[in-house]
Amino acid sequence: MSAPWLIVCASFLFATMGVCVKLASAHYAAGEIVFYRGLTGALLMVAFTRWRRTSLKTRVPAMHFWRSATGVVSLCLWFYALGNLPLATAMTLNYMSSVWMALFLIGGAIGAGAARIDGRAVAAVLLGFAGVALVLRPTIDQQQLWHGVMGLMSGMFAATAYLQVTVLGRAGEPDERIVFYFSLGSVAAGALTLLWSGLHAHTPAGLAQLLAVGVLATVAQWMMTRAYSTGRTLVNASLQYLGIAFSFAYGVLLFDDRVTWLALLGMVLIVGAGLFATLLRSRSVAHDPGRAPAES
Repeated sequence: MSAPWLIVCASFLFATMGVCVKLASAHYAAGEIVFYRGLTGALLMVAFTRWRRTSLKTRVPAMHFWRSATGVVSLCLWFYALGNLPLATAMTLNYMSSVWMALFLIGGAIGAGAARIDGRAVAAVLLGFAGVALVLRPTIDQQQLWHGVMGLMSGMFAATAYLQVTVLGRAGEPDERIVFYFSLGSVAAGALTLLWSGLHAHTPAGLAQLLAVGVLATVAQWMMTRAYSTGRTLVNASLQYLGIAFSFAYGVLLFDDRVTWLALLGMVLIVGAGLFATLLRSRSVAHDPGRAPAES
């Protein structure tokens, strides 16, 4: 399957996973869902690598640890937001990762004492946060503001996780190994939260939702990783934002989510800012072949 189709399928699967997370949140805590998501993913990757007769042994365990740490924090915050916000809103806030990367670039330039800051990167960041303000204001009341902040933070930690994936790709780690150790990290983090929340009783519907979350998330993550390692970054990033459209449709059809024109405008601004930031990164990589795109 070509990279563009991998991205389209992955975006649809992630949106469908969001539906399952939202349904499962009525019965399970966010950390518990993360635990089962990681367990399912780890088992799937073990089966996949045995089928391909490849090894899960790694020479860079510390790098996997940091990638898993940032990714798991992002995942926990995202699942928490999915359970408490309109589906499209939670998905949109998580997709702020590209804008956060642009902000990281600005911070790095300032820290390095750069004489000139790229105004285009600043514009992308401001555009993205203007979109956030529009998305949150019409859809979140005062009591839900905390959930919105958690969704926004999930995108920030997702950005740092993407950067770690870049480093792992340069080290020659295959996609399935990256997904496997991230899944192990999810199991460990989820298990820690169970010390406080405990295990909830299962129902057939609850088990089906948890299994769907694990399978959909793992397959989508593998597809996304494969697409970014073989396709063009800007094209992939453009198609990835279909996940917001899929989530919007799911939210309206399944959860009667109310999305105003201001919220839709905010989503458009966030998508535009993310694509602009991705374009800037792609051009910087083109001028410096030694670097890799953050999502690869």
